[in-house]
Amino acid sequence: MENIKLPEPNKIGGAPVQEALSNRMSYRGGISSRKLHEHHLSTLLWAANGINRQDGGRTAPSAIGGKDIEIYAVMEQGAYKYDPENHELIFIAEGDHRPATGGGQDFVNSVPVVLVLVSDSDRFLPMEKNYPGVDFSSFKPSWAAMDAGIVSQNINIYCAGNGLATITRAFMDREALKSLLKLKDTQTLLLNNAVGFPEERQY
Repeated sequence: MENIKLPEPNKIGGAPVQEALSNRMSYRGGISSRKLHEHHLSTLLWAANGINRQDGGRTAPSAIGGKDIEIYAVMEQGAYKYDPENHELIFIAEGDHRPATGGGQDFVNSVPVVLVLVSDSDRFLPMEKNYPGVDFSSFKPSWAAMDAGIVSQNINIYCAGNGLATITRAFMDREALKSLLKLKDTQTLLLNNAVGFPEERQY
């Protein structure tokens, strides 16, 4: 399989922020298996942690500017890593690995995409050089958790404002995903968001 070059994200549109906040909810089930169009996926990933300024700044802030959060997209056809600089999905593994993201919650097995949020502590190293003599080791777990939470909230607000359904989760098979995604020891699995269209309710 090949990398997926994403179309330009839609940076205009969606519901106003207050309306999106009013609509935000967690879908514990109720997410359709209907596939997301590449344009939805493109804007979703950009909103989560894409580049929004010419200097390389992101839609999500990060501790000491480390940009430590990496997003992996696990879909029916395979697993990919989001590359914000080139706005594309880098192919990692073929096959349906959504059950590894489910952690025993079977509804995740049929959602179109699960965005897995990983913090790489190596990303903090260049910034640490600006603070000689300061021991950052005790801060890094809090920084990673904070940064993942912000990216996850970006996903939630984008979905709430654009007619999509999502839920932030910590359940997942961490050992299986570490192997699948070829993670280094400096990379920590933190959260994941199952994303899709809400199921149409029958009355």
